[in-house]
Amino acid sequence: MTALPNSLDEAVDHAVEATRAALAAGYSRLQIELRFPELNSMPLARNFTRAFSDLTREDGSPGLKVLFADAGAAALARRDWEGEGFEMRGINEGRTKIEPEDRAVLVVAPTSVELNTAEKHAVEAGERPFVLFNPQLEDIGRIGIGYAGRQVRERFLNTFEPCYFVQPLDEDVALLRCYPAPWQVWQRQGEEFQLVAEQPLKPNTDDLNRIFQAETGGRRSEGLLASMSRFLRALSQ
Repeated sequence: MTALPNSLDEAVDHAVEATRAALAAGYSRLQIELRFPELNSMPLARNFTRAFSDLTREDGSPGLKVLFADAGAAALARRDWEGEGFEMRGINEGRTKIEPEDRAVLVVAPTSVELNTAEKHAVEAGERPFVLFNPQLEDIGRIGIGYAGRQVRERFLNTFEPCYFVQPLDEDVALLRCYPAPWQVWQRQGEEFQLVAEQPLKPNTDDLNRIFQAETGGRRSEGLLASMSRFLRALSQ
């Protein structure tokens, strides 16, 4: 059974395993989300690139192209990831495009602003692996774009398989999806987290309400209901 990770490093290990399993099953567009507060995605993304360690170009160089939200982030990665050998660019840099020799594409921490360009690159990638790592999309409805623009972005995101997702919402409740397992709700019971529910789609407010009602057997439980309230508030952010 899939378990909650005990550390960020373990979460990345699980994400690598889930990515390899999803690629083997025929998925090409994948989304990885480690939703922890104030998280620096850069070192985690570097560790995650192990998922593509077996992909090389004809000249033997790494086949993975890594794109970042802007040229500054790409420059920092080229400095800090020295020796990795990946091609690293800002997603909107003028010369950036998906080349025939690119075997896979990893987009690190894109925001809603970069989604149009990400979609163009995903089309260029075709059936090659194209992964969004820790997209920062909480502002998708608040960046001044119209309804049609939001629909385009949401349609594009719906083409991605949520391969790995972990979100500890407070000290008692967490949401997990690790391909090929379904979505899971975990809750602290005593000293350990226990799996309390599974379902094929990401839980929404009604799902979570039903899950916690079932946990209490319809009886009022201050601890569980307070935990549910915090869970629902965090999920809506």
